[in-house]
Amino acid sequence: MRRSVREALVGFSIVGAIAGFAGTMLWLRGVRLGSENWTVTADFANAGGLAARSPVTFRGIMVGTVRSIDVTPMAVKATLEIHADDLQLPLPVKASVSSASLLGGDAQVELVTTGSPLPKNAPKPKSGRCRNSGILCNGATIQGESAASLSTVTATLEQLLNEAQKSNLIPELVESTKQFGITSQDASKFLNTADVAAENVDTLVHQLRAEVARAQPTIENLNRATAEAADAAAHINNLAGAIDNPDTVSDLKQTVTNARELTARIDQVGGDIEQLTDDPRFMKGLRSVMIGLGTLFEEVYPAQTGGSK
Repeated sequence: MRRSVREALVGFSIVGAIAGFAGTMLWLRGVRLGSENWTVTADFANAGGLAARSPVTFRGIMVGTVRSIDVTPMAVKATLEIHADDLQLPLPVKASVSSASLLGGDAQVELVTTGSPLPKNAPKPKSGRCRNSGILCNGATIQGESAASLSTVTATLEQLLNEAQKSNLIPELVESTKQFGITSQDASKFLNTADVAAENVDTLVHQLRAEVARAQPTIENLNRATAEAADAAAHINNLAGAIDNPDTVSDLKQTVTNARELTARIDQVGGDIEQLTDDPRFMKGLRSVMIGLGTLFEEVYPAQTGGSK
């Protein structure tokens, strides 16, 4: 009896260990008991080593596996089985094939979404309200792309090297390097010349400053003369304003008229004097008067005239 119980305990322990190991493996692969799976089809131009049972991840967490892969003339179609029935991915969603490292490893599919956050009442992928709700639904088809790997990087480098060899790029780069060296030397010479020119400019600036200091008195005299000219211009403007006055113009006209009349009178008196001096009898009488006046002064004032001794 005791042996039977011991064997039963050992058997149950073995079964429990196997079940625990199986559950752990299923949990590591993203399988959740009691959850409903849903599928998505991803179209790839190059599967990049993807195979059935490859893991499907979202933000580094395993959410499903690759159920099957179908090769068509246009693309490689991979059916992705998602084990999380409550995984809500806002559209657009892409499937990217990547390796565990750049050196290679097992390929896996990473789901990437660039959509806006979903509201709290958003439907689940298998819900009847999922269509046209802006999330990834059961049975949808998404675009796939291959991530960079060591093989793709190597192929790209080989293609670039072949293109460079065909275009004779290496010799042209060598020639360009030589030209760059020559240009650098010319630039150095130019900089040296620029330094000398800068020194000459500094000397010229000092000379200009000295000349400006010497010309400062002349500049002050010019400023003073300019100020005096401004004052004279102001006086001229005042005189012009006075002349422009109707009263002043009337006075000037009257003065000119008076000057003309005075000139006419002077000319008339001069003409009369000239007529008198031309008359011999007048001049003879004037001479007699002058002689008589002289005689009269000698008699009246003998001491002053010297006529009496």
